[in-house]
Amino acid sequence: MRATAPLVAGIVAALALTGCSGGSPGTTPTAPSPTRTPTSAPTPSPTPTITAADRAAVARTLADLEREYDATVGVVATDTTTGETVAYNGDRRFGYASTLKAFAAAQFLRAVHGADRDERVRWSAADATAAGHSPVTSEHVADGLTVAQLAEAAVRQSDNLALNLVLDRIGGPAGLDRALAELGDRTTEVVHDEPALNTIEPGSTEDTTTPAAFAATLATVLDGQTLGRSDTALLEHWMSGNTTGDTLVRAGAPDGWTVVDKSGGAGGIRNDVARVTRPDGGPIVIAVLTTRNAPDTAYDDALVARSAAAVLDAFDG
Repeated sequence: MRATAPLVAGIVAALALTGCSGGSPGTTPTAPSPTRTPTSAPTPSPTPTITAADRAAVARTLADLEREYDATVGVVATDTTTGETVAYNGDRRFGYASTLKAFAAAQFLRAVHGADRDERVRWSAADATAAGHSPVTSEHVADGLTVAQLAEAAVRQSDNLALNLVLDRIGGPAGLDRALAELGDRTTEVVHDEPALNTIEPGSTEDTTTPAAFAATLATVLDGQTLGRSDTALLEHWMSGNTTGDTLVRAGAPDGWTVVDKSGGAGGIRNDVARVTRPDGGPIVIAVLTTRNAPDTAYDDALVARSAAAVLDAFDG
């Protein structure tokens, strides 16, 4: 298992419910010379709006949900403007399942440009069957799709073969793992493609992540700079049309809040990673990762939705 890299400062500094804290020292400004205009005083940080009582209430609610569903829940939500974070089991490992597809699509947009995005790819019906859930690629065996269309299908329809074919263009699972590390995520371990990535062996860290790592990485790929503005907008567009997420974070968000997300689920694993935008324009990244404790118990979308609702309610002030 690799050591967890430092996460973005807002997340590391505010993991209050998991008992973690941290930060990096600031840089001491150089004193102005007599002939220079003095710089203005630093803008004070926004006053925290989430109280200790709010955080304790979230922890109680999530613990109650864990007992009700006989499950383990991990959540990290961060206001990317203020840095305020609410976390529960933020550093616990979970299988990520198909939430990985959002990050594979992000790396595709980061690494593949121009005409290479329009390369048409073909496959066999057997390939689609072997990959499992492949609703788009199974309908295009005869004509194929471009790599960009495959990336879109992986995000919007959670198409498994589409993910595998996109991974082929970005260096496979190992290539995506290296790309995430370059973005600061040395926690997530990408080892397999579909459908093997859904099988998590007891005690293994392969094909797992933490809520803190995925929330931080989502904030990075949607920051408008990592991918550039146009590609960030394209990824947001794909995620806004995610057809498998309506009953997850989107269902738990307050009325009037906008959600772009990527869901994932297999067996007892059910996850969603999202950026939630309040009516005032304030963005929150949230990762909700869950797993049922009893072997062979199927996941329940309501657990993710209710967990998201409990956490986002703390930001609805």
